[in-house]
Amino acid sequence: MEKLSVYIVSDSIGETGAKVVKAALSQFKIEDYEVKRFSYVLDIDSLNKILEEISKQKNPIIIHTLVDKEAIEYINEQTKELKIIAIDLLNPLLGAIQEATKLEPIREPGINRRIDEEYFRRVEAIEFAVKYDDGKDPRGILKSDVVIIGISRTSKTPLSMYLANKNIKVANIPLIPEAEPPKEIYEISRKRIIGLTNSPIKLNEIRKARMKALGLTRNTNYASLERILYEIDFAEKIMKKIGCPIIDVSNKAIEETAQIIITHLKKSGVKTVQD
Repeated sequence: MEKLSVYIVSDSIGETGAKVVKAALSQFKIEDYEVKRFSYVLDIDSLNKILEEISKQKNPIIIHTLVDKEAIEYINEQTKELKIIAIDLLNPLLGAIQEATKLEPIREPGINRRIDEEYFRRVEAIEFAVKYDDGKDPRGILKSDVVIIGISRTSKTPLSMYLANKNIKVANIPLIPEAEPPKEIYEISRKRIIGLTNSPIKLNEIRKARMKALGLTRNTNYASLERILYEIDFAEKIMKKIGCPIIDVSNKAIEETAQIIITHLKKSGVKTVQD
């Protein structure tokens, strides 16, 4: 048996075609074969050169996942004229979805790759938020897009995770009177720092509920109004020293606070992985 040559032509990476070819070849006991991939084929000139190269091979097979109409028409015409077997993997499915939904496909090369890239950026941001949550490692301050500071129960963690789902890398730092804040918060631009505060009454309610959920007495120093006022005063002094925006979260949903932060970052010219 002669060597089998399979060529994958794509306007993106060509990963879809490669996976389908691998699955198909696994159904045959073929040892002598080659699979060559042509990625990012975005114009007719490039496509023409590829077809010229392929046409020199004996009994080649072309698998393509092109979305540009002109490129599809060209490869169909040329492969028919050159008597080359060509399989269009993507467009029959696009046609079926179009017929079922009455919607026009975008036909934008590489869009799937960008969606994948966005997914991995989001995963990276979420992992970052977990790693640098609650001041676990102050080194995260220097690597983050934004740093959230505030006393306990001001929604630092849920806000960090919400922003991470927007592809923003967040480190959050608790402000505790008994401990000096990490020096790194004074080493970055104040534009990248957001202070959170809450009303004393609201914090008192939240902390009492927290103590109850943990099975502890609600009459602890942590939940006392006197302690809360002391912590708020301590935190606000640090925030004013830094000169960062301070957001009162007492009557705000996480989504609302997040949007205020995103708007602030954009207005301040702070670049994030979201941009």
